[in-house]
Amino acid sequence: MEETQRQKKIGSVLQRDLVDVLQNAATQGGMRGIIISVSKVKVTVDLSVAKVYLSIFPNDKAKTLIEGIRSNTPLIRHELAQRTKNQLRRMPNLEFFIDDSLEYIDRIEQSLKGKENPLENPDLLDKRKKS
Repeated sequence: MEETQRQKKIGSVLQRDLVDVLQNAATQGGMRGIIISVSKVKVTVDLSVAKVYLSIFPNDKAKTLIEGIRSNTPLIRHELAQRTKNQLRRMPNLEFFIDDSLEYIDRIEQSLKGKENPLENPDLLDKRKKS
């Protein structure tokens, strides 16, 4: 089912403000050299839950950073509610996920360039199948 205009609008408002909140929290927390970008925000039909997909660079710090973000979800939600109080009546609950689509694309690209190219060596396809 496709998103309604209202869902898209709320998602874009949350996405824009979440970037500011998360980047400010990272710099105030003393984390230099970390880039957090909000790649997608999907809002449920009843507008009660927003699924937030984050791209974190460097990738090796993504797991610990997402755990910290999840543990601070109430504070992040409160900060967002303060920023969007003139635009949203109710702040949806936030759920954070790691968006690893860029890493996935990079792995595919590397395997096509390297020795594990399934197009040139079809025997590799069996080991790549999900079981």
